[in-house]
Amino acid sequence: MNILVINSGSSSIKYRLFDMPSSIQLKKGVIEHIGEKGSSVKDHYSGLKIVLENMGHVDAVGHRVVHGAEKFTHPVLINKKVIKEIKVCSTIAPLHNPANLAGITACSRLLPGIAQVAVFDTAFHQTLPDYAYIYGLPYDYYKKHSIRKFGFHGTSHNYVSQEAAKLLKKPLNKLKIITCHLGNGCSITAVDKGRSIDTSMGFTPLEGLVMGTRCGDTDPALITHIMRKEKLDSDTMDRILNKDSGLKGISGVSNDMRVLELKSRQGNKRARLAINIFIYRIKKYIGAYTAAMSGCDAVVFTGGIGENQKTIRDRICKGIFSLCRKKPRILVIKTNEELMIARQTYNIIGG
Repeated sequence: MNILVINSGSSSIKYRLFDMPSSIQLKKGVIEHIGEKGSSVKDHYSGLKIVLENMGHVDAVGHRVVHGAEKFTHPVLINKKVIKEIKVCSTIAPLHNPANLAGITACSRLLPGIAQVAVFDTAFHQTLPDYAYIYGLPYDYYKKHSIRKFGFHGTSHNYVSQEAAKLLKKPLNKLKIITCHLGNGCSITAVDKGRSIDTSMGFTPLEGLVMGTRCGDTDPALITHIMRKEKLDSDTMDRILNKDSGLKGISGVSNDMRVLELKSRQGNKRARLAINIFIYRIKKYIGAYTAAMSGCDAVVFTGGIGENQKTIRDRICKGIFSLCRKKPRILVIKTNEELMIARQTYNIIGG
């Protein structure tokens, strides 16, 4: 069965074609600058039309959808009702879900009658217990506005935890694993017996670790304090927290860890500080999640930084389990969210 995996962004379409269940990748690519000034690709329909020109036979399509809120706990076959619910979720993911829907709509027009499956970034974290996802705010906000921790990178955390179990040669439901997805966006998840029981990102991807340009955990009162001091509106503050903070904001140099390591070696104190904060926050989360699960069998590193920057991994792991009787395995696993989407699509369509 040929399954086309689509990751539709606001101005891009990333795609891969897999033969399933063999998991062999047949094709991959990306269409960029969709709808931008001067681009020949006016919309996602035009972009997907280009993708399909040399694609060959497609039996099913799996779509990455960022936010499924509490409505979607598993991948689902796309129909009119599902599309309506994804639109509702767009109110809490306005930058992502509309773009994901554009890809779904384009596929419906270009591949009529072909089954489509939505795989949600948030679905893997729907196993969090209520005491882990409810914030210390008036409970009515949760009931009225779904104000709660959702978590993200779920497809990646799910994939690498399954791969870790294979490497450890143990059933996933017998393991306690901490998965660290470290790239420009970063998140950590406690996976207990195959289920996500806590994760660092929250209602949005802003909570948790210090990231490339995102601030991560901070005192909420600081936000209104800075807005008053600097006379900022909410849109400007939102941009600062998401685009101008994190490694970039602390260092004043870059959000690229490779650049920061180079500058740090050259004596740049703020670059060194940014790296130290990044590592310290990760160590705190690993320690907290080890306590939450009453142990840890493995720590998995994935993502651009997690997979490729050994010096950062070594500094994170140094001394962190020195008091543990049984030290966990440290694993580096290349994430493959597209393959995970293909697998989950196959499970629904053909498995």
